[in-house]
Amino acid sequence: MLKKSLLILSGLAGAWFGYTATGLTGVFPEPLRSWFAGMPYMLGQFILAAAGACLFLFMYSLVANTVSAQIQRLISQLTEIPMNKMAAGALGLTAGLLLSLLLYPVLSWLGSLEVIAQLATSILLGYIGLYVALEKKDELSSLWKSGQWGGAVQEEEKFEHHKVLDTSVIIDGRIADICKTGFIEGTIVIPRFVLEELQHIADSSDLLKRNRGRRGLDILNKIQKELDVKVMIYEGDFEEISEVDSKLVKLAKVLQGKVVTNDFNLNKVCELQGVSVLNINDLANAVKPVVLPGEEIMVQVIKDGKEHGQGVAYLDDGTMIVVEGGRDFIGSITEVLVTSVLQTSAGRMIFAKPKLLEKAQ
Repeated sequence: MLKKSLLILSGLAGAWFGYTATGLTGVFPEPLRSWFAGMPYMLGQFILAAAGACLFLFMYSLVANTVSAQIQRLISQLTEIPMNKMAAGALGLTAGLLLSLLLYPVLSWLGSLEVIAQLATSILLGYIGLYVALEKKDELSSLWKSGQWGGAVQEEEKFEHHKVLDTSVIIDGRIADICKTGFIEGTIVIPRFVLEELQHIADSSDLLKRNRGRRGLDILNKIQKELDVKVMIYEGDFEEISEVDSKLVKLAKVLQGKVVTNDFNLNKVCELQGVSVLNINDLANAVKPVVLPGEEIMVQVIKDGKEHGQGVAYLDDGTMIVVEGGRDFIGSITEVLVTSVLQTSAGRMIFAKPKLLEKAQ
């Protein structure tokens, strides 16, 4: 898109240059000068405009990649500047320059040095205004939001923290239940490129992928229409980035938001790049019921364990319980005594033994 825009601008600039360069035909060599002088005025201008457009387009083609890359890099750097910093900096710079204009009449006594003094004053006061405003950006931000000085805020302040959803957490579906409880505050951001990825998965020829994609779209529809949360569809894209995960990290930086995911790799990438991340798997592990050694719980042993005589049971949240000597209790609900709890990267594992065996000993 950027290259096309620059190409059109180059052609228009060249055409305008050629159209306004009619007076330069006097420097053309013979017989070209006589040929231009003998043709109708409008035709000559049209030919010069076409020639100018071709010349500028040729010149642009020589440096197209370099120019577009530099402009794209500049745009990328500007978009990474937080809005509160940009607004505060613009305000401070403007205030400094306006103050320097008020001092211009005082500098008139310098005579020939007046222009240099005015330039130096503008640079100095502009820099001071910019620096002070950036240092006070948080106070200025709270002032704009509340209409009060000193960082005071209104009692009904609305949180505008952005939570950027990735594809995996949407397909997972638990994010809808979390939003329903009210634990997620702020604006739920659904990028357009994530929607496109979901649509691509939903159109897959593979049945499993197709069902996962459709489930994700149903979850989004539920969040947007049934839940009392603020949802924003981010229409922008980062064309220079191909990976969706990298786009999510970039978007979170631009919005100063947090990425919501259950993808382990994306979690690590966010941490490495200094982006806040909310992993719902970590949340699920954190809210699992705490079971301590020595506690007695009722479980249903459902299958054999790996070792001889072991049985395996599960808590309601899916936590596995390895019951020593529990093979004889398969299919029945029995009371067990917790002996130890093991926390692994895959989750929590509980070791126990039947209460009846404990009493027998």
